Amino acid sequence: MAAHRKPRQRSIGGHTARAAATLALAGAAGATAFDGTGHAEPQLTPAQVKAKVDTLYQQAEAATEKYDGAKEQADAAQRRLNALRDETARKQAKLNSARDALGSFATAQYRDGGFAPAWQLALSNDPDRYLDDAAFAERAGDRQAAAVSQVREQLREIEQLRGAARVQLSSLRSRQAELSRRKKTITGTLDEARRLLARLTPQQRAQVTGDDGNGSARASRSAADAREALAQAGPGSGPGSVAAPDSRAAAAVAYAYAKLGSPYVWGATGPNAFDCSGLVQAAYRSAGISLPRTTYAQINAGRRVSRSELRPGDLVFFYSGVSHVGIYVGGGQMIHAPNPSAPVRLAPVDEMPFAGATRVA
Repeated sequence: MAAHRKPRQRSIGGHTARAAATLALAGAAGATAFDGTGHAEPQLTPAQVKAKVDTLYQQAEAATEKYDGAKEQADAAQRRLNALRDETARKQAKLNSARDALGSFATAQYRDGGFAPAWQLALSNDPDRYLDDAAFAERAGDRQAAAVSQVREQLREIEQLRGAARVQLSSLRSRQAELSRRKKTITGTLDEARRLLARLTPQQRAQVTGDDGNGSARASRSAADAREALAQAGPGSGPGSVAAPDSRAAAAVAYAYAKLGSPYVWGATGPNAFDCSGLVQAAYRSAGISLPRTTYAQINAGRRVSRSELRPGDLVFFYSGVSHVGIYVGGGQMIHAPNPSAPVRLAPVDEMPFAGATRVA
Protein backbone atom coordinates (compact mmCIF):
# COMPACT_ATOMS: atom_id res chain seq x y z
CA MET A 1 0.00 0.00 0.00
CA ALA A 2 1.57 3.20 -1.11
CA ALA A 3 2.23 5.80 1.51
CA HIS A 4 0.33 9.07 1.24
CA ARG A 5 2.54 11.99 0.53
CA LYS A 6 1.80 15.54 1.62
CA PRO A 7 1.34 17.56 -1.54
CA ARG A 8 4.00 20.13 -2.16
CA GLN A 9 2.76 23.73 -1.80
CA ARG A 10 3.38 25.95 -4.77
CA SER A 11 4.24 29.53 -4.23
CA ILE A 12 2.05 32.14 -5.87
CA GLY A 13 4.02 33.86 -8.51
CA GLY A 14 4.22 34.68 -12.13
CA HIS A 15 1.02 34.19 -14.06
CA THR A 16 -0.92 32.93 -11.01
CA ALA A 17 -0.05 35.99 -8.93
CA ARG A 18 -0.99 38.29 -11.75
CA ALA A 19 -4.34 36.53 -12.16
CA ALA A 20 -5.07 36.80 -8.46
CA ALA A 21 -4.24 40.49 -8.46
CA THR A 22 -6.49 41.03 -11.46
CA LEU A 23 -9.36 39.25 -9.72
CA ALA A 24 -8.83 41.27 -6.58
CA LEU A 25 -8.90 44.51 -8.51
CA ALA A 26 -12.00 43.42 -10.38
CA GLY A 27 -13.70 42.54 -7.11
CA ALA A 28 -12.79 45.91 -5.64
CA ALA A 29 -14.10 47.67 -8.72
CA GLY A 30 -17.31 45.66 -8.54
CA ALA A 31 -17.75 46.47 -4.89
CA THR A 32 -17.19 50.13 -5.62
CA ALA A 33 -19.80 50.07 -8.34
CA PHE A 34 -22.34 48.37 -6.09
CA ASP A 35 -21.87 50.62 -3.09
CA GLY A 36 -22.12 53.73 -5.27
CA THR A 37 -18.70 55.22 -4.50
CA GLY A 38 -16.24 56.26 -7.09
CA HIS A 39 -18.75 55.64 -9.90
CA ALA A 40 -19.00 58.62 -12.25
CA GLU A 41 -22.44 59.26 -13.73
CA PRO A 42 -22.26 59.19 -17.51
CA GLN A 43 -22.35 62.57 -19.19
CA LEU A 44 -25.55 62.92 -21.21
CA THR A 45 -25.80 64.87 -24.40
CA PRO A 46 -28.41 67.65 -24.65
CA ALA A 47 -30.48 65.39 -26.89
CA GLN A 48 -30.41 62.62 -24.26
CA VAL A 49 -31.28 65.09 -21.52
CA LYS A 50 -34.20 66.38 -23.61
CA ALA A 51 -35.51 62.85 -24.13
CA LYS A 52 -35.27 62.09 -20.40
CA VAL A 53 -36.77 65.42 -19.33
CA ASP A 54 -39.65 65.09 -21.80
CA THR A 55 -40.42 61.64 -20.40
CA LEU A 56 -40.25 62.93 -16.82
CA TYR A 57 -42.53 65.85 -17.62
CA GLN A 58 -45.02 63.54 -19.30
CA GLN A 59 -45.00 61.27 -16.24
CA ALA A 60 -45.42 64.28 -13.94
CA GLU A 61 -48.30 65.61 -16.02
CA ALA A 62 -50.09 62.26 -15.98
CA ALA A 63 -49.64 62.20 -12.19
CA THR A 64 -50.85 65.82 -12.01
CA GLU A 65 -54.07 64.98 -13.85
CA LYS A 66 -54.70 62.16 -11.39
CA TYR A 67 -53.88 64.53 -8.55
CA ASP A 68 -56.37 67.08 -9.93
CA GLY A 69 -59.03 64.38 -10.16
CA ALA A 70 -58.37 63.22 -6.61
CA LYS A 71 -58.47 66.81 -5.37
CA GLU A 72 -61.79 67.37 -7.11
CA GLN A 73 -63.18 64.28 -5.35
CA ALA A 74 -61.69 65.37 -2.02
CA ASP A 75 -63.27 68.81 -2.36
CA ALA A 76 -66.63 67.20 -3.18
CA ALA A 77 -66.31 64.92 -0.15
CA GLN A 78 -65.54 67.94 2.03
CA ARG A 79 -68.62 69.77 0.73
CA ARG A 80 -70.83 66.74 1.40
CA LEU A 81 -69.37 66.40 4.89
CA ASN A 82 -70.03 70.07 5.63
CA ALA A 83 -73.62 69.72 4.37
CA LEU A 84 -74.19 66.67 6.57
CA ARG A 85 -72.80 68.48 9.60
CA ASP A 86 -75.01 71.51 8.93
CA GLU A 87 -78.12 69.34 8.55
CA THR A 88 -77.24 67.43 11.73
CA ALA A 89 -76.88 70.71 13.63
CA ARG A 90 -80.28 71.93 12.40
CA LYS A 91 -82.00 68.69 13.36
CA GLN A 92 -80.22 68.68 16.73
CA ALA A 93 -81.54 72.18 17.49
CA LYS A 94 -85.07 71.08 16.51
CA LEU A 95 -84.71 67.98 18.68
CA ASN A 96 -83.56 70.06 21.65
CA SER A 97 -86.69 72.26 21.35
CA ALA A 98 -88.93 69.19 21.23
CA ARG A 99 -87.20 67.72 24.27
CA ASP A 100 -87.66 70.95 26.20
CA ALA A 101 -91.39 70.90 25.40
CA LEU A 102 -91.69 67.28 26.55
CA GLY A 103 -89.80 68.13 29.71
CA SER A 104 -92.25 70.92 30.56
CA PHE A 105 -95.21 68.60 29.97
CA ALA A 106 -93.68 65.88 32.16
CA THR A 107 -93.12 68.38 34.97
CA ALA A 108 -96.76 69.51 34.78
CA GLN A 109 -97.95 65.91 34.88
CA TYR A 110 -95.82 65.24 37.93
CA ARG A 111 -97.34 68.22 39.75
CA ASP A 112 -100.95 67.31 38.89
CA GLY A 113 -100.70 63.56 39.03
CA GLY A 114 -101.07 62.99 42.80
CA PHE A 115 -104.66 61.61 42.54
CA ALA A 116 -106.06 58.91 40.33
CA PRO A 117 -108.60 60.18 37.76
CA ALA A 118 -111.55 58.43 39.58
CA TRP A 119 -110.76 60.19 42.89
CA GLN A 120 -110.32 63.50 41.09
CA LEU A 121 -113.79 63.04 39.58
CA ALA A 122 -115.36 62.08 42.95
CA LEU A 123 -113.80 65.01 44.78
CA SER A 124 -114.44 67.57 42.09
CA ASN A 125 -116.80 70.44 42.95
CA ASP A 126 -117.86 70.54 39.30
CA PRO A 127 -117.91 67.00 37.83
CA ASP A 128 -119.10 68.22 34.43
CA ARG A 129 -116.22 70.67 34.24
CA TYR A 130 -113.83 67.94 35.32
CA LEU A 131 -115.05 65.62 32.59
CA ASP A 132 -114.50 68.36 30.03
CA ASP A 133 -111.00 68.92 31.41
CA ALA A 134 -110.27 65.18 31.35
CA ALA A 135 -111.26 64.94 27.69
CA PHE A 136 -108.97 67.86 26.91
CA ALA A 137 -106.17 66.23 28.89
CA GLU A 138 -106.66 63.00 26.96
CA ARG A 139 -106.40 64.86 23.66
CA ALA A 140 -103.33 66.67 24.98
CA GLY A 141 -101.89 63.31 25.94
CA ASP A 142 -102.40 62.07 22.41
CA ARG A 143 -100.56 65.10 21.11
CA GLN A 144 -97.71 64.52 23.51
CA ALA A 145 -97.53 60.88 22.49
CA ALA A 146 -97.19 62.06 18.92
CA ALA A 147 -94.49 64.49 20.03
CA VAL A 148 -92.58 61.66 21.75
CA SER A 149 -92.82 59.61 18.57
CA GLN A 150 -91.54 62.57 16.56
CA VAL A 151 -88.59 62.99 18.92
CA ARG A 152 -87.71 59.33 18.49
CA GLU A 153 -87.83 59.73 14.70
CA GLN A 154 -85.61 62.79 14.92
CA LEU A 155 -83.11 60.82 16.99
CA ARG A 156 -83.00 58.11 14.32
CA GLU A 157 -82.51 60.70 11.58
CA ILE A 158 -79.68 62.36 13.48
CA GLU A 159 -77.96 59.04 14.06
CA GLN A 160 -78.25 58.26 10.35
CA LEU A 161 -76.76 61.65 9.48
CA ARG A 162 -73.90 61.08 11.91
CA GLY A 163 -73.25 57.68 10.36
CA ALA A 164 -73.20 59.20 6.88
CA ALA A 165 -70.85 61.92 8.13
CA ARG A 166 -68.48 59.29 9.55
CA VAL A 167 -68.43 57.51 6.17
CA GLN A 168 -67.83 60.81 4.37
CA LEU A 169 -65.04 61.74 6.78
CA SER A 170 -63.35 58.39 6.16
CA SER A 171 -63.64 58.97 2.41
CA LEU A 172 -62.20 62.46 2.76
CA ARG A 173 -59.21 61.22 4.76
CA SER A 174 -58.58 58.53 2.14
CA ARG A 175 -58.68 61.16 -0.62
CA GLN A 176 -56.31 63.40 1.33
CA ALA A 177 -53.85 60.53 1.78
CA GLU A 178 -54.05 59.86 -1.96
CA LEU A 179 -53.37 63.54 -2.65
CA SER A 180 -50.29 63.41 -0.45
CA ARG A 181 -48.95 60.33 -2.28
CA ARG A 182 -49.56 61.84 -5.71
CA LYS A 183 -47.99 65.15 -4.70
CA LYS A 184 -44.88 63.31 -3.52
CA THR A 185 -44.68 61.49 -6.87
CA ILE A 186 -45.06 64.72 -8.83
CA THR A 187 -42.51 66.70 -6.84
CA GLY A 188 -40.00 63.84 -7.00
CA THR A 189 -40.37 63.57 -10.78
CA LEU A 190 -40.06 67.34 -11.29
CA ASP A 191 -37.01 67.49 -9.00
CA GLU A 192 -35.31 64.85 -11.13
CA ALA A 193 -36.06 66.84 -14.29
CA ARG A 194 -34.66 69.99 -12.68
CA ARG A 195 -31.45 68.16 -11.70
CA LEU A 196 -30.96 67.04 -15.28
CA LEU A 197 -31.53 70.54 -16.66
CA ALA A 198 -29.19 72.08 -14.08
CA ARG A 199 -26.29 70.08 -15.55
CA LEU A 200 -26.65 71.89 -18.88
CA THR A 201 -25.33 75.26 -19.94
CA PRO A 202 -27.89 78.05 -20.45
CA GLN A 203 -27.63 77.58 -24.21
CA GLN A 204 -28.19 73.82 -23.91
CA ARG A 205 -31.17 74.37 -21.58
CA ALA A 206 -32.71 76.73 -24.12
CA GLN A 207 -32.23 74.04 -26.75
CA VAL A 208 -33.89 71.42 -24.56
CA THR A 209 -36.83 73.53 -23.33
CA GLY A 210 -37.35 75.53 -26.51
CA ASP A 211 -37.20 78.80 -24.57
CA ASP A 212 -34.49 81.27 -25.56
CA GLY A 213 -35.37 83.76 -22.84
CA ASN A 214 -37.58 85.91 -25.08
CA GLY A 215 -40.71 83.81 -24.61
CA SER A 216 -42.60 86.49 -22.68
CA ALA A 217 -41.92 89.14 -25.33
CA ARG A 218 -43.06 86.81 -28.11
CA ALA A 219 -46.13 85.90 -26.06
CA SER A 220 -47.07 89.55 -25.63
CA ARG A 221 -46.75 90.20 -29.35
CA SER A 222 -48.81 87.08 -30.14
CA ALA A 223 -51.54 88.11 -27.72
CA ALA A 224 -51.71 91.60 -29.25
CA ASP A 225 -51.84 90.14 -32.76
CA ALA A 226 -54.61 87.74 -31.71
CA ARG A 227 -56.73 90.49 -30.17
CA GLU A 228 -56.34 92.59 -33.31
CA ALA A 229 -57.31 89.63 -35.52
CA LEU A 230 -60.33 88.87 -33.36
CA ALA A 231 -61.43 92.50 -33.40
CA GLN A 232 -61.18 92.66 -37.17
CA ALA A 233 -62.90 89.33 -37.76
CA GLY A 234 -65.71 89.99 -35.31
CA PRO A 235 -67.45 87.52 -32.90
CA GLY A 236 -67.34 83.92 -33.92
CA SER A 237 -63.95 84.05 -35.64
CA GLY A 238 -60.61 82.88 -34.33
CA PRO A 239 -57.06 83.97 -35.11
CA GLY A 240 -56.42 80.82 -37.13
CA SER A 241 -57.12 79.96 -40.73
CA VAL A 242 -60.81 79.10 -40.15
CA ALA A 243 -63.56 80.57 -38.02
CA ALA A 244 -64.37 79.38 -34.52
CA PRO A 245 -67.68 77.48 -34.26
CA ASP A 246 -69.30 80.27 -32.23
CA SER A 247 -68.61 83.29 -30.06
CA ARG A 248 -67.94 81.18 -26.97
CA ALA A 249 -65.17 79.23 -28.68
CA ALA A 250 -63.74 82.51 -29.96
CA ALA A 251 -63.84 83.93 -26.42
CA ALA A 252 -61.98 80.87 -25.08
CA VAL A 253 -59.31 81.28 -27.77
CA ALA A 254 -58.97 84.99 -26.96
CA TYR A 255 -58.53 84.14 -23.27
CA ALA A 256 -55.82 81.59 -24.10
CA TYR A 257 -53.96 84.15 -26.23
CA ALA A 258 -54.16 86.67 -23.40
CA LYS A 259 -52.49 84.14 -21.07
CA LEU A 260 -49.46 83.49 -23.29
CA GLY A 261 -46.33 83.71 -21.17
CA SER A 262 -48.12 82.74 -17.93
CA PRO A 263 -46.11 80.25 -15.86
CA TYR A 264 -46.92 76.56 -15.65
CA VAL A 265 -47.76 75.51 -12.08
CA TRP A 266 -49.08 72.02 -11.49
CA GLY A 267 -52.61 72.03 -10.12
CA ALA A 268 -53.17 75.71 -11.01
CA THR A 269 -56.32 76.97 -12.75
CA GLY A 270 -55.46 80.66 -13.10
CA PRO A 271 -55.77 83.49 -13.30
CA ASN A 272 -51.99 83.95 -13.38
CA ALA A 273 -50.66 80.38 -13.58
CA PHE A 274 -51.97 77.14 -15.07
CA ASP A 275 -51.41 73.48 -15.72
CA CYS A 276 -52.64 72.14 -19.07
CA SER A 277 -56.20 71.21 -18.11
CA GLY A 278 -56.41 74.21 -15.78
CA LEU A 279 -55.79 76.55 -18.73
CA VAL A 280 -58.52 74.86 -20.77
CA GLN A 281 -60.98 75.00 -17.88
CA ALA A 282 -60.24 78.67 -17.19
CA ALA A 283 -60.51 79.63 -20.88
CA TYR A 284 -63.95 78.15 -21.24
CA ARG A 285 -65.07 79.38 -17.84
CA SER A 286 -64.36 82.89 -19.14
CA ALA A 287 -66.70 82.07 -22.05
CA GLY A 288 -69.49 80.90 -19.74
CA ILE A 289 -68.94 77.16 -20.15
CA SER A 290 -68.13 74.90 -17.20
CA LEU A 291 -65.70 72.09 -18.02
CA PRO A 292 -64.47 69.22 -15.83
CA ARG A 293 -61.09 69.60 -14.16
CA THR A 294 -59.06 66.79 -15.73
CA THR A 295 -58.05 65.79 -19.25
CA TYR A 296 -59.69 62.39 -18.74
CA ALA A 297 -63.06 64.07 -18.18
CA GLN A 298 -62.58 66.98 -20.59
CA ILE A 299 -62.19 64.69 -23.60
CA ASN A 300 -65.74 63.46 -22.95
CA ALA A 301 -67.21 66.91 -22.30
CA GLY A 302 -68.24 67.60 -25.90
CA ARG A 303 -68.56 66.14 -29.36
CA ARG A 304 -65.56 64.25 -30.69
CA VAL A 305 -64.10 65.64 -33.91
CA SER A 306 -61.42 64.29 -36.21
CA ARG A 307 -58.11 66.02 -36.72
CA SER A 308 -59.16 67.13 -40.19
CA GLU A 309 -62.25 68.83 -38.72
CA LEU A 310 -60.38 70.97 -36.16
CA ARG A 311 -61.57 74.54 -35.69
CA PRO A 312 -60.40 77.24 -33.25
CA GLY A 313 -61.57 76.51 -29.73
CA ASP A 314 -61.51 72.73 -30.09
CA LEU A 315 -59.70 70.83 -27.35
CA VAL A 316 -56.80 68.71 -28.59
CA PHE A 317 -55.50 65.81 -26.51
CA PHE A 318 -52.19 63.97 -26.57
CA TYR A 319 -50.50 60.72 -25.54
CA SER A 320 -52.14 57.34 -25.19
CA GLY A 321 -53.20 58.11 -21.63
CA VAL A 322 -54.85 61.41 -22.66
CA SER A 323 -52.64 63.20 -20.14
CA HIS A 324 -52.16 66.52 -21.98
CA VAL A 325 -54.54 69.03 -23.56
CA GLY A 326 -54.35 72.28 -25.50
CA ILE A 327 -56.73 74.70 -27.24
CA TYR A 328 -56.59 74.63 -31.01
CA VAL A 329 -56.30 78.13 -32.50
CA GLY A 330 -56.12 77.32 -36.22
CA GLY A 331 -53.33 76.92 -38.75
CA GLY A 332 -52.15 73.69 -37.16
CA GLN A 333 -51.32 75.56 -33.92
CA MET A 334 -52.54 75.27 -30.35
CA ILE A 335 -52.04 77.17 -27.12
CA HIS A 336 -51.12 75.01 -24.15
CA ALA A 337 -49.35 74.99 -20.79
CA PRO A 338 -46.48 72.60 -21.57
CA ASN A 339 -44.52 71.93 -18.36
CA PRO A 340 -42.67 73.71 -15.53
CA SER A 341 -39.75 74.60 -17.82
CA ALA A 342 -41.90 76.57 -20.26
CA PRO A 343 -44.74 79.11 -19.98
CA VAL A 344 -48.10 79.02 -21.73
CA ARG A 345 -47.25 79.22 -25.42
CA LEU A 346 -48.13 78.53 -29.04
CA ALA A 347 -47.02 75.19 -30.43
CA PRO A 348 -47.69 72.94 -33.40
CA VAL A 349 -50.37 70.33 -32.81
CA ASP A 350 -48.10 67.69 -34.30
CA GLU A 351 -45.28 68.17 -31.77
CA MET A 352 -46.83 65.49 -29.52
CA PRO A 353 -48.61 62.18 -30.17
CA PHE A 354 -52.20 63.16 -31.05
CA ALA A 355 -54.88 61.28 -29.08
CA GLY A 356 -58.14 62.98 -30.07
CA ALA A 357 -60.14 66.20 -30.13
CA THR A 358 -63.42 67.48 -28.68
CA ARG A 359 -65.64 70.43 -29.56
CA VAL A 360 -67.37 71.79 -26.47
CA ALA A 361 -68.84 75.08 -27.73
